[in-house]
Amino acid sequence: MASTSVVSEPQQANFVLPSSDKYRGAVVEDLQLPPAFALPATEAISRALELAYERDFSHIPVLDRNRKPLGYIDVTALKEKWESGQADPSDKVSKFLTKFNRSSNQRYTLITPSTPLAELEEFLGHNIFALVSDWDRKFVLGVATSQDLENFVSRRGF
Repeated sequence: MASTSVVSEPQQANFVLPSSDKYRGAVVEDLQLPPAFALPATEAISRALELAYERDFSHIPVLDRNRKPLGYIDVTALKEKWESGQADPSDKVSKFLTKFNRSSNQRYTLITPSTPLAELEEFLGHNIFALVSDWDRKFVLGVATSQDLENFVSRRGF
């Protein structure tokens, strides 16, 4: 005797997607970030502030001469130091950078274009921004922020 099975349409239910499904499989590359902008440690702060305001950036990564990330400058804090006379326009950004924690007990989180947005969101829950790099960590490809995630969600209507 042959049996048949009936497949019915799934019921529409009101539910919240788990965090892992929130971005529907999207990855960092889907954010369509602009190319990375970083400063050499030897850049004068006057130029750094000018470039930051041209690009409307609040934090800028700082690289050593081998293009290895050293840390970042907080543009607002740097501007306040300049205005209060604590910084001279010719001072180098290396004098005012916040160094990345590179201790052996601090795990490095690699963020690449193929990193799921759910992982990026978790990272940004504890950090101001994420440097997006290639798998070998030789090049900084972009900078991702919580605002980038919010913009992505609003564009996609998630």
